[in-house]
Amino acid sequence: MNILILGSGGREHTFAWKLAQSNKLSKLFVAPGNAGTAEIAINVPIGVNDFEAIKKLVLKENIELVLVGPEDPLVNGIHDFFLKDNLLNKVAVIGPEKLAATLEGSKEFAKEFMMRHQIPTAQYKSFTSDTVSQGFRFLEELNPPYVLKADGLAAGKGVVILNDLNEAKIELKAMLVDKKFGSASATVVIEEFLDGIELSVFVLTDGDSYKVLPTAKDYKRIGEGDTGLNTGGMGAISPVPFASKGFMDKIEHRIVKPTVEGLKKDNMPYKGFIFIGLIKVGEDPKVIEYNVRMGDPETEVVLPRIKNDLVELLQAVANEKLSEVELQLDERTATTVMTVSGGYPGSYEKGKVIKGIESIEDSLVFHAGTAIKNGKVVTNGGRVMAITSFGSDFKSALSKSYQNVEKLSFEGMNYRKDLGFDL
Repeated sequence: MNILILGSGGREHTFAWKLAQSNKLSKLFVAPGNAGTAEIAINVPIGVNDFEAIKKLVLKENIELVLVGPEDPLVNGIHDFFLKDNLLNKVAVIGPEKLAATLEGSKEFAKEFMMRHQIPTAQYKSFTSDTVSQGFRFLEELNPPYVLKADGLAAGKGVVILNDLNEAKIELKAMLVDKKFGSASATVVIEEFLDGIELSVFVLTDGDSYKVLPTAKDYKRIGEGDTGLNTGGMGAISPVPFASKGFMDKIEHRIVKPTVEGLKKDNMPYKGFIFIGLIKVGEDPKVIEYNVRMGDPETEVVLPRIKNDLVELLQAVANEKLSEVELQLDERTATTVMTVSGGYPGSYEKGKVIKGIESIEDSLVFHAGTAIKNGKVVTNGGRVMAITSFGSDFKSALSKSYQNVEKLSFEGMNYRKDLGFDL
């Protein structure tokens, strides 16, 4: 079977690494890919939103399955594009159709979905530039901290948490009136602050049945002790130590089942991964957000723990036979540490030569923002490379990841040294 992965990050390299282990795979393409995917697949210089170029590639190379990595093409309707085209509608697409992808494309849409299906989440109200003054009044009714979320996609930067009421009002005006996040903040969701510890739960569904994949905890802030600016993710740990069987049962019955059944009731066909961002408040799980694809860097710890043949799993999703598959998991803990460019998540330089990759032992190396230039692997993004290791617990796995990270070097390299501090 010929397969195409869309994307260029650590998530996509991890998918490529896992798919490449299957004897059911004939040819693997990644568009646009990175220096890591180039070693195990054929990189094609096509953007993830260039649907016409993707169509040409799929037809030319007889691709039978497309795995969509990032959210943008899903929110833009790539699955619908395939379904409506007579030459493409037999090709399996792993990722939801456009309407269901709005669960990530619009915070307000996701909140309405949760309310409709009694899925536990924070109380909220939505505002636009016409209702700023009502937004101010709503903020006055809440206790700090104040949570403001740009409704649309803002590359992970559209959520602001502030302790000062005046600052929250200034921020709300900046988002709605001054268009701080462009069209993404044309609507802003203000919600109550939930105090607890976060985790991510990943679900694979064929639209009818589902499998709950390993849990993960990721670390979004650039600074030690979860300080500083939000990033795309500085590392991850799987499984989450505090996610006991009793707690996971609550998640499945109160959140996962109502989500999958809600998608069916609302006539939103869904074949692919659902990322549920959760918070444990006391002993109860509540949903912070939905993403309609796998997370990054969580994929780098979740996929290595799945023992099943990934091609078989994805075929089962495409053929609506996921209920016939038994999920097999590695019981060990996996951890990943992300190395990032100097200056990230602010401005940073690309093209820095990466040294020491070949000296890494007993860990997996997943490329995120890398490219090949003059025969050398160089930095090509903010998040550069993830080092994933196994251990009997998260401490032993992290120790191995950190030992190997120290063998890597590039100008300005930075990474979090305190992952797992809150566990």
